[in-house]
Amino acid sequence: MATNVNATFIEVCAGGGGLSSGLIKSGFIPILLNDNNRDCCKTLQHNHPDTNIVCDSMDNIDYSQYVGKVDLLTGGVPCQSFSQAGLRKGLDDPRGDLMIKFIDILHLIKPKLFMIENVKGLLTHDEGKTILKIIAASAASAASAAFAALGASDTDLYNISYKCLDASKYGVPQKRERVFIVGVRKDIAIPFEFPSESSSGSSGSETKKVLKDVLLDVPHSDGAKYKEEKIRLFKMIPQGGCWVNLPEALQKEYLGNSYYSGGGKRGILYRLSMEKPSLTLLCTPSQKQTERCHPLEERPLTIREYARIQTFDDNYEFIGSLTSQYKQIGNAVPVELARRMGTALMNVLRMS
Repeated sequence: MATNVNATFIEVCAGGGGLSSGLIKSGFIPILLNDNNRDCCKTLQHNHPDTNIVCDSMDNIDYSQYVGKVDLLTGGVPCQSFSQAGLRKGLDDPRGDLMIKFIDILHLIKPKLFMIENVKGLLTHDEGKTILKIIAASAASAASAAFAALGASDTDLYNISYKCLDASKYGVPQKRERVFIVGVRKDIAIPFEFPSESSSGSSGSETKKVLKDVLLDVPHSDGAKYKEEKIRLFKMIPQGGCWVNLPEALQKEYLGNSYYSGGGKRGILYRLSMEKPSLTLLCTPSQKQTERCHPLEERPLTIREYARIQTFDDNYEFIGSLTSQYKQIGNAVPVELARRMGTALMNVLRMS
């Protein structure tokens, strides 16, 4: 059993660095971080100045130099084609090609471990067939044939497990569900175990984080603003409330025809509660359908508040316009969830 492990990783589609930050905290050493967004790459370079950052399409990188040198290949491969908010085209969407490219890289460098992060919608896309195709292709010794199959074969290279994790159960003050697919190369022969969940407060166990744990001492930073009319409406809405707390006349005025369309629409004019985790942070803090008003003030969350909820360190800086910074943070894997996944992956390497 190896107790001290100098484990390396490559991350593609690294975004603003939530996943990589968590993996580094768990002991992994980055040898390549890749994204094709310039602001994301500037953020990565600013916070990881000694790391090789490649700002380009993942298609344009020569990965052959990393064969035999990488313990973990990971990435939050773009998820819009699988999200419930999108058209759910999945592997038929051009962005789905990046999933195939990721698997091609996996087959080339054959790391000891791999991890794919994606949205919850991946589980049900195409009646669950898409995730089975991804698993089959990741595990098989030849990717080209694997996508035609939906099961495993005798030539599989990896033992694969997957699970949908809610970040609020893993030390993050935010309800955020994401799917993690983890593969362990078969010669490692150590099973992967997902990290344990936080409790609701039972004796001797970790309790779930809520917003009052992170929002009371946040450093000052810029943030989006509400117009005066929206500020007036939010003054009538309590913590954890939304448009339904308004007088009926104002409900009809604000929602217009949507008032009569039925459905929940609870994301409209939603005020967060200090006593609960945040709802999922998105790329924009003040969009009408998915608003996240500060619990105590009539304003959207600031950049540093967004980052706190995503469990970034206060000294982790984001580069770009305000819109770009919100997007980088909103798309990120929560750092603490990534750290816990990294620790679970590191345990496999230490036991091998």
